[in-house]
Amino acid sequence: MKIAVIGTGYVGLVTGTCLAETGNNVICVDINEAKVAKMVAGEVPIYEPGLDVLFHRNIAQGRLSFTTDLALAVKEAQIIFMALPTPPGGDGAADLSYILGAAKDISKLVTEYKVIVNKSTVPVGTADQVQAVFAANTTVEIDVVSNPEFLREGVAVDDFMKPDRVVIGTRSEKAQKLMAELYAPYVRQGNPIFFMDERSSELTKYAANSFLATKITFMNEIANLCEIVGADVDAVRKGIGSDDRIGKRFLFPGIGYGGSCFPKDVQALAIAAETHQYDFQILKAVMNVNEKQKTVLIDKLLKYYKGDIKGKHFALWGLAFKPETDDIREAPALYIIDELIKNGATVSAFDPEAINNVKEILGDQISFADNQYDALKNADALLIATEWSVFRNPDFEKMDQLLVNKVIFDGRNLFDLQKMIDLGYYYNSVGRKLIK
Repeated sequence: MKIAVIGTGYVGLVTGTCLAETGNNVICVDINEAKVAKMVAGEVPIYEPGLDVLFHRNIAQGRLSFTTDLALAVKEAQIIFMALPTPPGGDGAADLSYILGAAKDISKLVTEYKVIVNKSTVPVGTADQVQAVFAANTTVEIDVVSNPEFLREGVAVDDFMKPDRVVIGTRSEKAQKLMAELYAPYVRQGNPIFFMDERSSELTKYAANSFLATKITFMNEIANLCEIVGADVDAVRKGIGSDDRIGKRFLFPGIGYGGSCFPKDVQALAIAAETHQYDFQILKAVMNVNEKQKTVLIDKLLKYYKGDIKGKHFALWGLAFKPETDDIREAPALYIIDELIKNGATVSAFDPEAINNVKEILGDQISFADNQYDALKNADALLIATEWSVFRNPDFEKMDQLLVNKVIFDGRNLFDLQKMIDLGYYYNSVGRKLIK
């Protein structure tokens, strides 16, 4: 098939590249000329494991191309994916200006039947709004389809190529047939394609992310309670995770969720409910708890230092909101850094991929190390904010020589408690026994 993908962020670039991998001819459109020029030159603009291999292969084989020319892309494509940002607006609701603006531009260019696919995460009713934009600007027949993405940063390529399910919202038999044909190569092992109406499809995406955010937040609350009552959150996690009604995933406690999806989607769903006069109380609690959880390490730190960390120097491992990505949107590390600076401390940070993104925001407010051990030099304590694999088995002898004190505040529970006892560390993690 001939496909156009409007927008080359995480979702758009992964979608376009993976669609090309199964033999489709894909043209990706972006208004950022410099970004398009880099992609044309073979530069992948984001860090996503495995994406570079598919990206370069499909460019070389002529199935994947990039342009700023929307008219060219629309003319060639049978199916047009809109993978545009839907950031929170001033009121916290999803801002649809990019989606509706692109729909208006496309509507003035179509001359024959097209399927317009909302790939972005959008509120219930967006497909109807997009349909209305086309109706106001063209008499050409089009179908607007909702096809939410379920891509996890860090494993997005695998998620697209081998999805556990595909959700497609359309009441058009013609569009359903085209979308089924498009996705057939990705579900050959029998994973389902769920066809439903557009509004149900839109809500499915918000419901999925909000439920996972709720699960994470519930476990963080359990971890906080464990510290108070003297229980071990790891034992609790294993005890409830073995129940197949609950499942093992998303039960690891830590310092809150971040990223491009969970924070804005939970907020957007809560606000969407309010517009329909429904008080979604669980989501409000999730947001409040998560906001506090992001700085729980600061509370532990201040308690340890009796409320005064002015002049202290801390090492920070991890800046991305999760491992295997350079995405720092709503990353707990940024909240931790902000609190450390406010309290008069200095910070030396290391992350395998996200340093440049943080430098663009913070500049020289903190220092950045070339590796995880350089960050430890003359540090009074180590704080861990992201569970990169490289942090899981460090050289503790080397750490002993670099740290001023053998003190670790671990927001991701990376290390074994008994090992930390044997090594003589003060080790403060989340929901587990305090090692002094």
